Amino acid sequence: MTSRLPRVPALAFAVIALVLRAACWPTHAAEAAKPAGAPAIAMHGGPALDGPFDHLPYADPAAMKRGRLTIGFLGTFDSLNPFNLKAGSTAQGLNANVFETLMARSLDEPFTLYGLIAQTIETNADRSFATFRLDPRAHFSDGAPITSADVLFTFDLLKSKGRPQQRAAYSLVKSVETPDALTIRYDLSGIGDREMPLTLALMPVLPRYKTDPAKFDDASLAIPTGSGPYLVADVKPGQRIVLRRDQDYWGKDLPVRRGLFNFDEIDIEYFRDANSLFEAFAAGLLDFREETNPARWTNAYDFPAIRDRRAVRQALPAGGPKGMEGFVFNLRRPLFVDNRVREALGLVFDFEWVNANLYAGLYKRTKSFFDDSELASTGRAASAAELALLAPFPGVVRADILEGSWRPAATDGLGADRTQPKRALALLQAAGYELEGGRLTKGGEALSFEIMVKERNQERLALNYADSLGRIGVTAKVRLVDEVQYQRRRQKFDFDMMIGNWLASASPGNEQRSRWGSASADQEASFNLAGVESPAADAMINALLVAKTDEEFVAAVRAYDRVLLSGFYIVPLFHAQDQWIAASSKLARPRNLPRYGPASGGATLDTWWRKEP
Repeated sequence: MTSRLPRVPALAFAVIALVLRAACWPTHAAEAAKPAGAPAIAMHGGPALDGPFDHLPYADPAAMKRGRLTIGFLGTFDSLNPFNLKAGSTAQGLNANVFETLMARSLDEPFTLYGLIAQTIETNADRSFATFRLDPRAHFSDGAPITSADVLFTFDLLKSKGRPQQRAAYSLVKSVETPDALTIRYDLSGIGDREMPLTLALMPVLPRYKTDPAKFDDASLAIPTGSGPYLVADVKPGQRIVLRRDQDYWGKDLPVRRGLFNFDEIDIEYFRDANSLFEAFAAGLLDFREETNPARWTNAYDFPAIRDRRAVRQALPAGGPKGMEGFVFNLRRPLFVDNRVREALGLVFDFEWVNANLYAGLYKRTKSFFDDSELASTGRAASAAELALLAPFPGVVRADILEGSWRPAATDGLGADRTQPKRALALLQAAGYELEGGRLTKGGEALSFEIMVKERNQERLALNYADSLGRIGVTAKVRLVDEVQYQRRRQKFDFDMMIGNWLASASPGNEQRSRWGSASADQEASFNLAGVESPAADAMINALLVAKTDEEFVAAVRAYDRVLLSGFYIVPLFHAQDQWIAASSKLARPRNLPRYGPASGGATLDTWWRKEP
């Protein structure tokens, strides 16, 4: 028999709760004087929202807050810890919704942050220090105030056990001090990285009293405590996670939060295969879907919900530079050390045929690591500033890439092109390979390797590429592996070739060290999949990090782009210029789309709302 406690009147209960909170958590009234520093910081120039503002330009403060959003993702999960790669495959939707950072990024500017947990940031012209003053109103979902001790604890934890890029960046900090419960100061002197204050501002804050460093590497499904607008309400391991609005969310009236996070509940369902995910949306079980398959986008959206307008589909412009996706060579394999071999193998990828026959002609060939932006080097000759940056590295950048005339190889699109295979064979012969009996060999060893893929769409593309390679005597075997094996092999660089994807932003910075910096080449789980160790790339990364003006920054990024393109570390694939989405007609979105972010506002539709119950 279950006993019942006597009922306590609501008002009395509220009073008791306030008394208990005051008794349990220290007050910051003494420290809550008018903060020094600035409420925002931009990587270059100044914040667009200079002074008090009501809401971000792409948010609608009149958005209704109600209802449930049901969305789907492909795959599975076994962890609720998004901050450690060893902790398993993490569920979607935790960052920003459950966990918050010191400052919030505006998707309407290249790289500008506004106050969130940190009310202000203070730094100097050299950015040799960063001092954050916390908002005295900020608290975790259990009511505990967020203090500088929590920030310091999180910094130390992620510095030793966080993701590779966090460990690399935080290790550069000289020292940290916490003068009081609301202030934390980082000494950044001598590191030559103007982005570091912003990198630190994007650090999440974890509760020190509920986070066990000894278990941080474990794949745990324990319900986390954060400070964001949502709580984890329900978890079905590997299948479903439900987020529910925190009615006591401390930051709901902040300008960087007004008009965002508009659903009362977010139900995230997981699906094992792409067809099941699509059918769930078609059946009305999901409210939103981002389509990534051009053939399906062109041919499959003719089901009843679309025809009777219960669901609508739209191609919305995708803001910001387009990143690089491609077949990446693992230079840790001796086979791919020679630049000529890499260039030759890239020449035979037949984009024109693939795009027309597999993707309904909807893709554009990617020709830069920062395509469709002013940061791209292709199509423009190197400026005097770029040439000065590249001068210490003669010969590293090819003449045609320096001139801006280089493009990825193009074919006639008929599937039987001869021009590019001839060019490829000439390069391979120059690298010491001979064509014998239809096979390319060197020193008696055949030119053979494996392409690792993780899902059927990748497999189909890789098989087409392998067929093209076979025509010039190269043996490429395609191996489809499951998600767990794929991630394990990727993190340990146990592959010959795989499809890599590097998203681009309008303000590339510290993350480039983990992608293409020499120090990350042998750092397990880094994003330097190719294993690049290039003094020129390192120098260009340093140049973009110390740039003080927009002109210096653009020159450094373009020079960096030229160095990467000249390395032929990747066979560039393609990108869509729009974001293909389909959504329930009961959902609404703001009129203004973010200039440098997805039209959806994020994976869980941060800017959208439900207009009908």
